[in-house]
Amino acid sequence: MIKYVDELEKEDLKGKRVLLRLDLNVAVNDGQIVDDFDIQRVIPTIDFLREKGSQIIIIAHIENSNGEATTLLPVFDSLKGYFPIEFCPTYFTPESVDKLLKMDNKSVLLFENLRINRGEKENDPEFMKKLSAMGDIFVNDAFGVSHREHASIVGVPRLLPHYGGLLMRQEIEHLSQVLNPKHPFVFVLGGAKFETKLPLIKKYLDKADSVFVGGALANNIFKEKGYEVGKSFLSNGDFNLKKIINNPKLAIPEDVTVEGSDSKVEFKKPDEVSKNECIVDAGPETMKQLKALLKGAKTIVWNGPLGNYEKGFGDKTESLAEMIAAETSKGSTGIIGGGDTLATINLSKLSHKFSFVSTGGGAMLDYLVNETLPGIRALES
Repeated sequence: MIKYVDELEKEDLKGKRVLLRLDLNVAVNDGQIVDDFDIQRVIPTIDFLREKGSQIIIIAHIENSNGEATTLLPVFDSLKGYFPIEFCPTYFTPESVDKLLKMDNKSVLLFENLRINRGEKENDPEFMKKLSAMGDIFVNDAFGVSHREHASIVGVPRLLPHYGGLLMRQEIEHLSQVLNPKHPFVFVLGGAKFETKLPLIKKYLDKADSVFVGGALANNIFKEKGYEVGKSFLSNGDFNLKKIINNPKLAIPEDVTVEGSDSKVEFKKPDEVSKNECIVDAGPETMKQLKALLKGAKTIVWNGPLGNYEKGFGDKTESLAEMIAAETSKGSTGIIGGGDTLATINLSKLSHKFSFVSTGGGAMLDYLVNETLPGIRALES
């Protein structure tokens, strides 16, 4: 069972160096943060620790769109708007030791991207020892990366007293509702990477009343049905989908938006796509289909966009978000998550209209399949 940091007494935190693992992997464009939603979600934990008089040492990672480690300086600039904070560009150097020794109670120190150290991803024992020596206690508030067996997630908890953060508790409490949902229960899956979402489809075809599979995921199902998919994105692999496509609980788009080689955009039935066309989004009949599917649902879970939002096809995904928000306002439990999902919709207008918005992408999917994560198990041990 996880013990959370707010269960500690003030004397257990005052003056203590808290090594705080956060998920600050936000999108950055030309040095500017595209969306600070994930940053906003961790502020309550930092505020709590400052209020208790702790010395907060933040460790996190960030990657660019190519999956390469980049700098946390834009995040540092964003955090400066919430409280006084310092930045340390190096680990285990005289400069970093000096900054740690000069920390006062309530002070916050952000270290540069964890992944500039090879030992982080490799879960290197020597690296986790050095990392744990920086703090007196460890707090994991990085649900979004807790599916990774990295040093800061599963290694450090072996060496320090460890606790979950406030956001970690919210994630677990809300997502665990999906494991024992109220019915009717509708699961909506979009996006790509069929190989990562197939276990979820299989599991929730048993647990849910309906599983709608859209986005690029649906292209593999169309192909399995013998439809032409043209130049549409397909996940590579033999997924043995025959049992899935005949499951009466499975719902797939009734129509799609296609883009031709001449950039002409039109709506077609899935079995009408030609070789020179690319499926880029759901169609209007599919949106009616989804509205009917969601009506009266007691539990709705959604992960993944319906269209290629990077090419400007985001309006159907935005409409889906509004449909789920409308059902939530009537008393349904509406839970959404996934980085691409959140990037597509207007969170500033809609986030408060859902029961819960998860900061996890892959972590959310893994939790819903396995009902735990490596980072959660590390906190429980």
